[in-house]
Amino acid sequence: MTEYGSALLFRTLLSSLLGLAMLPSSAHAFNQNGPASVAPLAKRLSDAVVNIATSQTVKGPEGVPLPRVPKGAPFEDFFDDFFNKRGGVPHADRKISSLGSGFVIDGKEGLIVTNNHVIEGAEEIVINFHDGSTLTVEKIIGRDTKADLALLKVTPKKPLADVKFGSSSNIEVGDWVMAIGNPFGLGGSVSLGIISAKSRDINSGPYDDYLQTDAAINKGNSGGPLFNMDGEVVGVNTAIISPTGGSIGIGFAVPSDTVAGVIDQLKQYGQVRRGWLGVKIQSVTDDIAETLGVPENSGALVSAVTPDGPAAKGGLEPGDVIMKFDGKEVSSMRGLPRIVAQATIGKSVDVELLRKGQPKTVQVTVGRLEDDDSTDDQSSLTEGDPNAPAGTAVFGLKLSTLTKELRKKYGLDDKVTGVVVEEVDPRSPAAQKGIKPGDVIVEAAQDSVTQPDDVAKSIEKVKKSGRKAVLFRVEDGKGDLRFVAVPLS
Repeated sequence: MTEYGSALLFRTLLSSLLGLAMLPSSAHAFNQNGPASVAPLAKRLSDAVVNIATSQTVKGPEGVPLPRVPKGAPFEDFFDDFFNKRGGVPHADRKISSLGSGFVIDGKEGLIVTNNHVIEGAEEIVINFHDGSTLTVEKIIGRDTKADLALLKVTPKKPLADVKFGSSSNIEVGDWVMAIGNPFGLGGSVSLGIISAKSRDINSGPYDDYLQTDAAINKGNSGGPLFNMDGEVVGVNTAIISPTGGSIGIGFAVPSDTVAGVIDQLKQYGQVRRGWLGVKIQSVTDDIAETLGVPENSGALVSAVTPDGPAAKGGLEPGDVIMKFDGKEVSSMRGLPRIVAQATIGKSVDVELLRKGQPKTVQVTVGRLEDDDSTDDQSSLTEGDPNAPAGTAVFGLKLSTLTKELRKKYGLDDKVTGVVVEEVDPRSPAAQKGIKPGDVIVEAAQDSVTQPDDVAKSIEKVKKSGRKAVLFRVEDGKGDLRFVAVPLS
């Protein structure tokens, strides 16, 4: 082979190798940087996303308070004339307006989903579409304050562009998502990001289960859709965390699996019908887990059972730890209310639990949660009183048998049974766990108590068993029951 031929062959091989080497690099860049463009997706979906303008009349003064000028003072007339002309006189009524986002889920019927807080208190709701047309909402079909969702009805002159719900359970942390909405009144804004986390609890309600995203969400995005890369709605943008009021990359969306269920019920009934169990629950902390002999940070501990409620009729008892409900695992205390709320009302379900460390299954017929029901709720421990007087009768607690005088002193109902706490040593483990004067110890180590000696005997029993803490069931003056695991040392 000639020198020229060798050089040509070398260049050909080198070009081929470089070409092959470039392929993985390009694919890697695509995976790292996301889709080359979401323009086709944004163009296809934007017509179904709407801007929502609301207005309402409020009563009250407007502007800053007027200067107070004494009667007869110099320039009194001047001050009155000046501030009247400047509009400083309070008005009885004034109009305020706000903006939000939403999306069409049924173009023929004219059904639009948004957040409840976007339209709350509105006297007039106007829908602004991407093409510049507008329609006035003629009816709020239903709203749900707990999930912060609302379903609106307009009458379209022609079928509207609409979008469908996808599965939020199938989306993974790291998947790409796109938000379209009306931030700061800038309609049709598109932002891209990923799912940062799932099942976020931001303490906004009993059913918190948010998707977290770093796609830019700002004021005015509320009620707008969060799309996956197939163009399906996987969430409704609802809240942000921000010290400035603008996006810092921490936004939250109600997952579509929740939204679809709520919207379906609003369409059928005009309201949401949630399941009800009739229990008060709290977390299984590590110290409580040790006293009960159950896995820590799993399940929901029943601290109280509503008389004649579904749980009571099914045989659940205080101290039970619910591990599964209708075949669904209860991984945490906050998971149980969501699972129960989604259960079919009137359905008989299996509840798997641990009772004194032993597995047991009971059957419960799911009831319906009414607005005034305060059960299936999460109890929380209260803080101890650092100024409580010292006492060392039992375990750093001064305990007394309940009398009429003590019931009156601490506002305790006649139905409350147990031993009342009169004083707490502020240095004791009991004080650190939130036990305070006026609390009633109903059970100690899962034994009913009526005398201070009963508490002392239960503590001794726990010491002999080798456990590190004694489990008290405590009721306060409001009737709230909770379990408290107090360390023995």
